[in-house]
Amino acid sequence: MDDDPRSIDDPRSIVAGLAELGDVTGVWELAEQNLSAGDARFVADLGIAAWRRYGGDPTAPWQYRSFFDRTLRLLTLTPGAIDQAVRLIAVVQDRRQVRYAASLLASAHTVADLDVVFDAGRSEELRACLLQELVLRGAEVHHRWAVSPHWRHHPLGWLPLSLTPIEGRPGLPRYHIGGESQDLPAMAAEPVHGHGPVPRWQETTASNEAVPLSAAVHNWADESNGRIEARTFAFDDDLPPDAVGDALVSVGLECAQGMTTGLGACSALQAWQQLFSAASTGGAYNRGEYGAYGRLLAWRSVAALAGAAHDAPAGDVETLAHRCSWFSFARSTAWFDNIAWDIGLAVVSPDRRRLAVLAASDTD
Repeated sequence: MDDDPRSIDDPRSIVAGLAELGDVTGVWELAEQNLSAGDARFVADLGIAAWRRYGGDPTAPWQYRSFFDRTLRLLTLTPGAIDQAVRLIAVVQDRRQVRYAASLLASAHTVADLDVVFDAGRSEELRACLLQELVLRGAEVHHRWAVSPHWRHHPLGWLPLSLTPIEGRPGLPRYHIGGESQDLPAMAAEPVHGHGPVPRWQETTASNEAVPLSAAVHNWADESNGRIEARTFAFDDDLPPDAVGDALVSVGLECAQGMTTGLGACSALQAWQQLFSAASTGGAYNRGEYGAYGRLLAWRSVAALAGAAHDAPAGDVETLAHRCSWFSFARSTAWFDNIAWDIGLAVVSPDRRRLAVLAASDTD
């Protein structure tokens, strides 16, 4: 293949020569020139050809990954190219890419512009993800598909169709053609001082309980260098706030060994936003689950930490979460890597007899 891809007008020929290129800038420019000239279909054809040749191949060359990401961003972020973006996404048989595309689309277009995505014949996965990405951005979606009951079997159908108080204003990525940026949520916890007696206790972590507790941070361990500790405990008497720090040490948590200070009281909202960031943006070496599934996974962790029933509706989970006492102890011991990806949450039930703990840390 000629190093100058502009001499070629067949998408399949261009893609066939991608792996030979030392620099894909010329292919980027070709796509951008065609898009600027109003030929979004040609750009979608390039993306489709690339996906059909390399999509799903873990050994695909870096040139493909760079080129496909650029093509997807061009189509999803450019006004007037939504129909071709959807055409490309329809070919992509990868749930992670569909989630990513939904996040890109929601970040760049109005609800009215995106109505075409909700029309009949579109991917249900794309529509479900896009709906939740728009909700996260404070939008109200009234398209007949969004309010119809037939898609509520989808996992994302459990989520509310508007932001709730516990979610506040979630931090979301700012995309542009060449990259993205996002602010990490700050945890401004109120220090808890003093010590108190720790009642008799027993561990109650069920074999299937650690999974929902750590739902928001699984991606740190599965796709990066993260480690997780998620456990629950029952006490014979009330656990007062000034005894929570001592309890974390007494129950034998690895993440709390050596802790003398660092415990702070926080809100359920602060915890939800930290969990959402962990789930949606990922850790040191991965990109997370994006907004729609990041929202779902944050809710799952909050529900498990609060002790809600596994089938409880979101409203019940939120009510219970606000009645619990939330504490943060991230970075309080050497167990945490203390770089950028640290979560330490301790949650005491309203009756003060149950303690749930989630600790996670990741490093580059």
